[in-house]
Amino acid sequence: MTADLSQIVKAYDVRGVVPDQWDEALAGLFGAAFAEVTGAAAIVVGHDMRPSSPGLSRAFARGAADRGADVTEIGLCSTDQLYYASGALDLPGAMFTASHNPARYNGIKLCRAGAAPVGQDTGLAQIRERVERWLVEGTPDPVDRPGTLCARETLQDYAAYLRSLVDLTAIRPLKVVVDAGNGMGGHTVPPVFAGLPLTLVPMYFELDGTFPNHEANPLDPANLVDLQKRVPAEGADLGIAFDGDADRCFVVDENGDPVSPSAITALVAARELARNGGKGTVIHNLITSRTVPEVVKENGGTPVRTRVGHSFIKAEMARSGAIFGGEHSAHYYFKDFWNADTGMLAALHVLAALGGQEGPLSALVAQYDRYAGSGEINSTVADQSARLAAIRTAYEGRAGVTLDDLDGLTVAAADWWFNVRPSNTEPLLRLNAEAKDEATMTKIRDEALAIIRG
Repeated sequence: MTADLSQIVKAYDVRGVVPDQWDEALAGLFGAAFAEVTGAAAIVVGHDMRPSSPGLSRAFARGAADRGADVTEIGLCSTDQLYYASGALDLPGAMFTASHNPARYNGIKLCRAGAAPVGQDTGLAQIRERVERWLVEGTPDPVDRPGTLCARETLQDYAAYLRSLVDLTAIRPLKVVVDAGNGMGGHTVPPVFAGLPLTLVPMYFELDGTFPNHEANPLDPANLVDLQKRVPAEGADLGIAFDGDADRCFVVDENGDPVSPSAITALVAARELARNGGKGTVIHNLITSRTVPEVVKENGGTPVRTRVGHSFIKAEMARSGAIFGGEHSAHYYFKDFWNADTGMLAALHVLAALGGQEGPLSALVAQYDRYAGSGEINSTVADQSARLAAIRTAYEGRAGVTLDDLDGLTVAAADWWFNVRPSNTEPLLRLNAEAKDEATMTKIRDEALAIIRG
């Protein structure tokens, strides 16, 4: 096929429509390039439940083997299960998934040994360059000693490892509704929860990459509606929703109300700091609530603010030796999980915290939800730079107001802040605002939107 790699090789992964933008032949070239760029003698490969995933994954494995790499195929897995395999086996890894994208999409998330991220600056650009060259010149001949392909089961080891990090054996019995969205949570939740004092009410656990019930993207409120209704109907203690590749988790309380991912970040941060004697660095991106750095400091830790995006979080985790990191998009990163993100481990922390006391989840998380937030608001603009400049002009020099450019433009005062970031792929500006109360937040949000859309 004729492929435009500029359309499918993103900042942190490969993603596009199958077979229109990429296919198994191209997957084989990516496998060969990955083996060459990493120089690895062995790699591990896994895939999600999308119809195209097994074929793409196997083609990638064969491409890597043709360049001399021995390939361990772990088959169906969540993204964090692939990270577990990469960490436990100390091998570079490739996960075939398009996360929450529609069924016609697929992609590859790549990592080096120990689940270290691969992005544009850490190998992905070199992989793309090789694939583009081979598309023109043809694939090089297989090496004299091609690698081997072997299958390995990792699901039970993955589950046991997560349970070893959070002790739930002594919690009070809890009833939990889990919406897997027909994604990989339906594969990983049963073995992780097995034997724990939990009554599990499963929703959409059937693995189906066509997503017949709703899109597997809990960040969109429309996809939480079924879970929000089911939790109070079941008299459950809480609900948990996973995205398509089950690396993100979202929580709703006993009333069916969503719990802010920033509140979950603060809760887990407090627990991880307690495990580490009240010491440690916790990473948070700049659109998480101010609650997060406050809670980290209150529990003896050191908060570090980063740009939005998993590559920035993981790089800062490694640089600072941080024990935990969280993003408002519901990605949660753990030092004990090779600095990689795992929604399942965050979910276990929530269950342990809730089951370790007698009150409802709504009361437990109230202490971690101190401000009014706008959520992310996207605006289509003709000129991103001009609108950001207009915001700067409007707020620069105001008494008590500070501006910084860590990621887009953040404008902050004593009792409110907002951040505006340009999309890397669309003509959008993304606004997040927070304030001490709803009225102040609404005023600041609307004032910023008027400039953005003016």
